[in-house]
Amino acid sequence: MSQTQIRPQDLPQLEAQVNEIIEEAKRQGASACEVSTGLSEGLSVSVREGEVETVEFNRDQGFSITLYVGQQKGSASTSQAGTGAVRETVAAALAIARHTSADDCAGLAEANLMATTLPDLDLWHPWEITAEQAIDRALAAEAAAFAADQRISKGDGSSVDSWRGLHVYGNSHGFIGGFAGTRHSASCVMIAGTGEQMQRDYWYDSSRIAAALQSASSIGQQAALRAARRLGARRVPTANVPVLFAAELAGSLFRHFTAAISGGNLYRHSSFLEGALGQKLFPEWLAIDERPHIPGALGSAAFDNDGLATFDKALVKDGVLQSYLLGTYSGRKLNMPSTANAGGVHNLFVSHGQDDQAALIKRMRRGLLVTELMGGGVNLVTGDYSRGAAGFWVENGEIQFPVEEVTIAAHLKDIFGNIVAIGSDVEKRGTTFSGSVLIEQMTVAGS
Repeated sequence: MSQTQIRPQDLPQLEAQVNEIIEEAKRQGASACEVSTGLSEGLSVSVREGEVETVEFNRDQGFSITLYVGQQKGSASTSQAGTGAVRETVAAALAIARHTSADDCAGLAEANLMATTLPDLDLWHPWEITAEQAIDRALAAEAAAFAADQRISKGDGSSVDSWRGLHVYGNSHGFIGGFAGTRHSASCVMIAGTGEQMQRDYWYDSSRIAAALQSASSIGQQAALRAARRLGARRVPTANVPVLFAAELAGSLFRHFTAAISGGNLYRHSSFLEGALGQKLFPEWLAIDERPHIPGALGSAAFDNDGLATFDKALVKDGVLQSYLLGTYSGRKLNMPSTANAGGVHNLFVSHGQDDQAALIKRMRRGLLVTELMGGGVNLVTGDYSRGAAGFWVENGEIQFPVEEVTIAAHLKDIFGNIVAIGSDVEKRGTTFSGSVLIEQMTVAGS
């Protein structure tokens, strides 16, 4: 992607455009205004069985404008930065605002809460990779997969992606903040076996730093071995047994938790954890923290979508829920202060022990190791959890055979409260940092 033009040096120009939009909103009669803009570009390639499937270059820019007339709110967006387009978009947002009902909770966050110091979080690591080099890397991953195990019969897609972008947020309080960031990834999907005995699995890596990605051969080999070890999968009789979520899936459990304590679901009465602040939800040894300032992490951010400075916070301490996740609007709806989480949580870190996944399998003795989840089946209103799953059956602390076409079910409160251990194999490829999670008991519904 050496032909790219996006650079951190372009941030002042974006900031100037945001300021111009805010001034135009004032001229047209808005009492307050906030603008979010992004400029991004990326390269994405994919191959399948030695042939190039796609090569995509993309470049996007957009301005999201929200205006207030008193406590009436209107929003509009445009991909054009010209004076005429800005004027028309501001006018459209203003017309919407004047036709909406007043909302006592609407409006910018208080001016004195705006972030004043924006730390450098080391988010910019561009990858000067050409389309040809990305194709070679994807082909190398697939070739390594075919060489890794003779039971691999087909490739189902190998890809390499690189993205870079700029983001700026500003409002009529005078706050303006921006940052430049990158994100790169590589993946490989393979199929083992033939006919009715085929099994599919994958592996991937993702990082802001291209040099930190696993090698193409390693990703391909992992994809192949994961697919091959699933051959011969079968269902198991229905039972109530311990369940071990592999680290790459375990983060989903905690994302259900953060969704349930998010302000939007709470004030809409759409969460089973409404009113749970101060309650013990997890074992006493477990802690969950938000750490938004980890250098180079995929979820790091210096400020939230309202312009408030992000900060480290304990969400769960000694198993007890310490804080909800609130933006300005949801906080007002709940009569609580914002926790600087407008737009979501930034880098969720779950405490863990010293045992790796193999040790947790021995500790489980008998049960199901889950390596794939399918379907929705999560009701945040009731807390009911039921999802299709695949993985491996464990007896006497050893993996016995692969399992498919089963359903695992429990209530999320029971899942959280019955966590026995969290492994040292912490997943770091996303924004939720958790090791494998061992649950004391769930219903595994099979044959």
